[in-house]
Amino acid sequence: MREPDDLAWGPPWMRGPRAGAGRTHPAARYVLAFVVAVIQVGGSFGASHGQPDRRALDALAVVLLLVAPVAITVLRRFPLWAMGATSLAASSYLARGYAYGPVFLGLAIVLFATVVRGHRVAAWLGAAVVLAGDAAGRLAFDSAPWSWQAMGGLLAWTLVVLAVAEVGRSWRDRAATYRQAARETRLRQAGEERLRIAQELHDVVAHHMSLINVQAGVALHLADRRPEQVEPALVAIRDASKEALSELRSLIDVLRLDGAPAPRSPVANLAGLDDIVERSGHAGLAVTKTVTGQARALPAAVELAAYRIVQEAITNIVRHAHATRAAVTLHYGDEVLSLTIEDNGDGAARLPNLVQGNGISGMQERARALGGELRVEAAPDGGLRVEGDLPTGGQR
Repeated sequence: MREPDDLAWGPPWMRGPRAGAGRTHPAARYVLAFVVAVIQVGGSFGASHGQPDRRALDALAVVLLLVAPVAITVLRRFPLWAMGATSLAASSYLARGYAYGPVFLGLAIVLFATVVRGHRVAAWLGAAVVLAGDAAGRLAFDSAPWSWQAMGGLLAWTLVVLAVAEVGRSWRDRAATYRQAARETRLRQAGEERLRIAQELHDVVAHHMSLINVQAGVALHLADRRPEQVEPALVAIRDASKEALSELRSLIDVLRLDGAPAPRSPVANLAGLDDIVERSGHAGLAVTKTVTGQARALPAAVELAAYRIVQEAITNIVRHAHATRAAVTLHYGDEVLSLTIEDNGDGAARLPNLVQGNGISGMQERARALGGELRVEAAPDGGLRVEGDLPTGGQR
């Protein structure tokens, strides 16, 4: 599912290499440059006929009008050079007294993009160069009579473009801050979920390793002292299990928050799903459980992950789905345990805007940790369907 920080922000010609899936095709900027070139050259010739007091367009004017379209094609890689060339070309065009018109279109695009990309000083200096060029043409080169009205209009037009660009820059900065905050939130949630998985892994491994340690100790105590083939093996089992327990506890102590002690409750497994079904009934959600295939004991890590996925899915339904019933289906395959949790709530309508919250990332993390996968899609009754496949390691 796409998340908000994956969206591309800003106009197409400004998107950098990290715009992700929303990045515009590179040919788009060439299309934009061509359109700007046609409008500026064609429109300026048309505007020149309506301004007989201004200099008629010649070959130099056409060259100056084409600078901005060329600058647009390299704006992303060389923003400062593009801004400088565009402002000098526009300033020269106005200083020579050519007709006002679409010459400002390419300049507006370059000014806007330069400000939004963070080069504010360069953009404001470029705008000042354009204003100075028009003023110099009227005063020094006598390209046109002085007009406060014309100068005021050009100044107002430039300030409007810069103001809009500043708003765009502010919007882009807020978008970048939002993306960064969302990224940090996802990383924090993933870290918390990995910690919880590590703590539960400790419970699973510690339980079985403790049994091995106790059984090896008892066997060693009761075994005849003479059989040389039994005693060394038992000693090795006891020592290895004891060392593994010690190292595992040391690692988990580093991961635990606030020095929390190891939990003493039994490890959750699929046998505890009946308790979830019963508790959900007390919360007003009718849950049915269906088991297909050959039910059997599975590796503890698989049973724990399946239990937690079902538990989290039911919790999400109770909290967010406004559902009245849900169905849990377990299918025991030869090599995969398949889970399906489906409800009749209103989650399908919100699926396009669903983010990796509400425990979805945690469930997917559990499935991936075992080499499986988990999917979330719309259910026929209007709710959501959570489907997961957990490898079991073959027939047992």
